[in-house]
Amino acid sequence: MSKKKNKKDNKKKDVKSVNKNVRSSTRKLNPILKAIVGKKVDIALRNLTFSEKRISKDVKKTISSAVANAENNFQYDIDKLIVKEAYCGKQIVMKRFRPRAKGRAAPIKKPYSNLTIVLSENKIMEKHGTKS
Repeated sequence: MSKKKNKKDNKKKDVKSVNKNVRSSTRKLNPILKAIVGKKVDIALRNLTFSEKRISKDVKKTISSAVANAENNFQYDIDKLIVKEAYCGKQIVMKRFRPRAKGRAAPIKKPYSNLTIVLSENKIMEKHGTKS
């Protein structure tokens, strides 16, 4: 009774790589991820190489993993890959305490994040507004 439609689109599948428990907050990761979205993979890797942020090494490792997935699992051409999406989400928060004066203690939060990189072979342009 259910209808099954076999759609054979020429759209390529997206390649995804997830890095869990990255030792950084989402607030520090988001500017780096926004900077690489929409760029070619080799340009994104070059920008991350010369970035002064500590967390850029983990982002670079995740992109390299996604490129390896694209090459081995889907036989994509590496030169045509672009970063379609890059986002992060909250993970656990470790709670620690630091001793302070007069026998008191101050809480310290050590946040973790999940990092997701999605690569695509063909560039999808989204037009926003009237200017294009």
